[in-house]
Amino acid sequence: MITTADEELLRRAIAIAARAIPLGDAPYGSLLAGPDGEVLAQAHNTVRRDNDITAHPELKLARWAARELDPRTAARTTMYTSCQPCGMCAGGIVRSGLARVVHALSTEQLIALNPESGTWPTVIQDGPVLFEEARIPIDAYYRPDR
Repeated sequence: MITTADEELLRRAIAIAARAIPLGDAPYGSLLAGPDGEVLAQAHNTVRRDNDITAHPELKLARWAARELDPRTAARTTMYTSCQPCGMCAGGIVRSGLARVVHALSTEQLIALNPESGTWPTVIQDGPVLFEEARIPIDAYYRPDR
């Protein structure tokens, strides 16, 4: 359930996105709020400026949370973001231990506003292949007693 406090924090994420434009960056912004609603960290998209395809604000904040927050606090921290996280960012968010994301625009709404953002090609994936060989380092790491 979205609260008034959620809406206010989401407005702050949208403002972060707007402030990115004059800096030459794409208009995407995010922030992390702790269990008490205090803003812990914020970021905007710096893909162009950093020449880094992973410089999405959601992934930058997920990495920050994984480094700086203990697991219990991370699980009670909420990310507020101007757009729905992409697959890359969603994976980082899950691994960071954050349990909740509130986003303004859905991916479908973003594509409707900017059709170019929906033109990513589908990557062909072949596999699984070579299971018996690939499992050796995995078993060695996760099951050293074997």
